[in-house]
Amino acid sequence: MRASTRWTLAGLVVIVALVVALWREVGADDPAGNPGGGLSAGAAREHRDADTAEALAGPRAEADLPPCPTPSTGPSPEALREITTECAADGSRADVAAMVAGRNVVLNLWAYWCGPCADELPAMAEYQRRMGPAVTVLTVHQDENETAALLRLTELGVKLPTLQDGRRLVAAALKVPNVMPATVVLRSDGTVAKILPRAFTSADEIAAAVNPAMGVRG
Repeated sequence: MRASTRWTLAGLVVIVALVVALWREVGADDPAGNPGGGLSAGAAREHRDADTAEALAGPRAEADLPPCPTPSTGPSPEALREITTECAADGSRADVAAMVAGRNVVLNLWAYWCGPCADELPAMAEYQRRMGPAVTVLTVHQDENETAALLRLTELGVKLPTLQDGRRLVAAALKVPNVMPATVVLRSDGTVAKILPRAFTSADEIAAAVNPAMGVRG
């Protein structure tokens, strides 16, 4: 092999190594698993610039979501304290720890583009209907396209309180694996009972997986 060829091959090897190293570094900056990679929870946006209050008024009216849970002073997970997001129902600011405090809560993490999430959300709504006030199902939309989330919920006919969390602060705080959908089970004493990185297909499946962990029947 000629010297010039060896130097060319050596240069290519160095370039490939640099590209791989850069790719790994960019991926590592995305603890919450943003699609496309490269954006950390702090660098991403809660919602798009296009999702102004005026632009969201129509989709919000169509979705007709219930208000987010009323803040409480009970115990809540330490990791969620000082985390605020937006309540998708009306755009108000939502103190996540205060909303889940003193409640049995099922946090359902999803995104509008996630097929298994769309299959699961109606099951979550049916589970909430069955459980009534004993459990609060709170969905967390993890993409900055808030309009698309509202349209998806309208399409599915799902009416659950929803947080708009394009920065994925909730997932990062609770160390949820980088998959969607994912479900986090919170006990009324403020402890995290389970983190379930899986999809459910029915209310029965959800109840079997989460109720024993919260100590509720249904």
